[in-house]
Amino acid sequence: MVMRYFHSKAGLFTAAVTMDLQVPDLSSAPVGSRGELLVRHFISRWEDPVRSEEMIALLRTAVTSETVAGQLQAVVSQLVTEPIVTLGDEQADGRGTLIAAQLLGLALCRYILRLEPLASLSADDVVAAVAPSVQRYLTRPTS
Repeated sequence: MVMRYFHSKAGLFTAAVTMDLQVPDLSSAPVGSRGELLVRHFISRWEDPVRSEEMIALLRTAVTSETVAGQLQAVVSQLVTEPIVTLGDEQADGRGTLIAAQLLGLALCRYILRLEPLASLSADDVVAAVAPSVQRYLTRPTS
């Protein structure tokens, strides 16, 4: 899969760093809707027919390669945690890790393992089911 989509491991790393997974500006969203905003943005990236095959290849490769996994962890952590840090949240690292785990687990189960009924739910239904957990990670104490 790496060779098909990225031509080399170096190409995979470049894709991981440049892939547009950047979350929207949370500071402009009402506090109570930030979880939904994050999940909806994440799902829209995975539902995009142009990006989805590359994202699936990237996640599959990360599951089987420690090197790629480390790179993906760093990228996802940066993309999820940094927007929370900009909010001035002292628990941004913990919140970002919990959100990344939730969203990557969702991607693995929905798009790679295709677990039912999750794989067949509409994007709106997935957002409705997952957003409250992400909202909780954003607003409640992590410890």
